[in-house]
Amino acid sequence: MSDGARIIRIVAAVIRNEAGRSLLVRKRGATMFQQPGGKRDPGDADELATLARELREELGCELVAGSARLLCHCSASAANEPDRRVEAAVYTVNVRGEIAARAEIEELCWIDPAAPNVPVARLSREHILPLLRGASM
Repeated sequence: MSDGARIIRIVAAVIRNEAGRSLLVRKRGATMFQQPGGKRDPGDADELATLARELREELGCELVAGSARLLCHCSASAANEPDRRVEAAVYTVNVRGEIAARAEIEELCWIDPAAPNVPVARLSREHILPLLRGASM
């Protein structure tokens, strides 16, 4: 397998509630929680179009136009695909509508970024959550 085939490029969302907790999701059949988001589809115009589509499909909510701010680009071992790496563009976003588990999402949880109480995928645990600790909303 070539290096290009071993890389999974995704866009991920940081969604926080009024209490400063961050939303994580667990896909059906997975054990680790991770940021909502996913891979770009051929029809997606750009990263934010991908993110809006993924949030709509997986959580049933809408990305608030103009709310997305790039938090970071990061990379880690993929949580659900052995021998693969995830490269992510991560955005903090605001959403509207009721958030609910849909499509391949089996479970949602709101965690304190400083003390997650669920198993968290490496990308979130090592790169994203440390940036959220103590950050203003």
